Amino acid sequence: MRRAPWLPATILPLGLVLGTALAAGPALAQGNAVMAEPVSTATLASICAATSPNAESPLTAYCRGFMVGAGQYHSAVTAATGRRIFCLPQPSPTIETVQAAFVSWARANTQHGQELAVDGLMRFAAATYPCPPAPAATTSRSR
Repeated sequence: MRRAPWLPATILPLGLVLGTALAAGPALAQGNAVMAEPVSTATLASICAATSPNAESPLTAYCRGFMVGAGQYHSAVTAATGRRIFCLPQPSPTIETVQAAFVSWARANTQHGQELAVDGLMRFAAATYPCPPAPAATTSRSR
């Protein structure tokens, strides 16, 4: 397997495991065999809504793992491009708070239910945690 030069070798197995876990979303929610269908925003919201107080339950782990993974990817892309989709407040909200807020947002925004889960999650994050406006660019005049 040839890897991209910027990916450490230790990330590749983790990526395979994460990819396999993401494909299992509908199976976790429905108790069926693993499906290779993309996870929708509505499915992710259902998984997140069905979690138990036990943080080690498979549904809770899937929901929070998806959110943390998407957030970490956003941070990595932001570091490389400087373009942010959302800006968490300081101190950052707890994962439980974000999870509950996402479920509420998804219930109120069903028009995004069939989008890819990561797209819906980013829409939620942008609406819930907007970035402050960028300072206006200044131009200097030479005399």
